[in-house]
Amino acid sequence: FFFFFFSSPSPQSIHNTAMARGPKRHLKRLAAPKHWMLDKLTGRYAPRPSTGPHKLRECLPLIIFLRNRLKYALTYHEVKMIMKERSVKVDGKVRTDMNYPAGFMDVITIPKTGENFRLLYDVKGRYTVHKIKEGEAKYKLCKVTKAFVGTRGVPVIVTHDARTIRYPDPHIKANDTVRVDLESGKISEFFKFEVGKVAMITGGRNLGRVGVIQHRERMHGGFDIVRLRDSMGQEFATRLKNVFVIGDDAAAVSLPKGKGVKLTIIEERDRRYAQMMKDSA
Repeated sequence: FFFFFFSSPSPQSIHNTAMARGPKRHLKRLAAPKHWMLDKLTGRYAPRPSTGPHKLRECLPLIIFLRNRLKYALTYHEVKMIMKERSVKVDGKVRTDMNYPAGFMDVITIPKTGENFRLLYDVKGRYTVHKIKEGEAKYKLCKVTKAFVGTRGVPVIVTHDARTIRYPDPHIKANDTVRVDLESGKISEFFKFEVGKVAMITGGRNLGRVGVIQHRERMHGGFDIVRLRDSMGQEFATRLKNVFVIGDDAAAVSLPKGKGVKLTIIEERDRRYAQMMKDSA
């Protein structure tokens, strides 16, 4: 007979094994956001976005945009070389970090090709490659997340992309949208969060849909619910925090293919079939 005697671990060893030191630097491929559309078998890891203005699960790293969407590079190393050549601008500023987290409404400019893109959602909740003209690339829309009076009585607003803007128009409140000139960083126009305004959904099951605000239900002790109607007359509802106003009577930015209207799978099939018949004719 053999007897095994196990000594209990010391408190110091428990302390050393239970503690993780420093920021996380890796991201497993299966844990990456699904809207990046990475395949499972190409590797074990995915690019982990750097800390920045957009959240990890709501952003698109520049390496994914250049390599997987635009196909301007084949490998990780090629993207690194493109970035080090200072060939990519985000909101008018050169970015050399290929893991920089670009997010909703960001303008990505590639001067060497003369192309401008705006990151917008399609109705399936994915970032789409939406090419825009030079004039539209000079501004972006920002949702106001906070409005308060800072130190020394200076009024301040904070936007969804972590901009802090001092001395805004006193009529601008939380949930409103401001149009920011990217060159100066100043507000050129603003859109109030009101019934009748055009809005895009930035979260939840209706992500990417565009509609006109119909009603806001105030739920005491709960989440406020906003009801919208799209251009086909379909009504849908979502939480207040998911609603991003993009214009008064019409959208102040160009919209991607589909114009934010969600179709059923039957309607999608019929449209594909009609297009096939048109092409074959």
